[in-house]
Amino acid sequence: MRYLSIFKSVERNTPPTEAEMAAMGKYIEDAARAGWLLSTEGCLPSALGARVRLANGKTTVTDGPFTEAKEVVGGFAVIQANSKQEAIALTKDFLGIAGDGECELRQLYEVPAYDATTANQVGAAT
Repeated sequence: MRYLSIFKSVERNTPPTEAEMAAMGKYIEDAARAGWLLSTEGCLPSALGARVRLANGKTTVTDGPFTEAKEVVGGFAVIQANSKQEAIALTKDFLGIAGDGECELRQLYEVPAYDATTANQVGAAT
């Protein structure tokens, strides 16, 4: 099963230290090598972003920073796990490196693999 892990934290005004970057880099490298980390990216500060909203047929755009937000999305990862419990354990390990914040885990929809045998049987029955 694949999960989207959305990391939310208090927005920092300073970049991570070299030691923090090195620890996270090693963690990401080890996780990718182990095969459970499929993709990951960090987000730049919300001051560089925008929110696009559609309500009642009207689109509005609000440039960042988003001062009303108590937490901001700091990044995301797509992980591979055998169960929700395993995804939670992997996320706990990540937070141990990333520091204070929370991750929202969402299982991703998996399109069933195409089976040519079944497709041929369905086609023959029609």
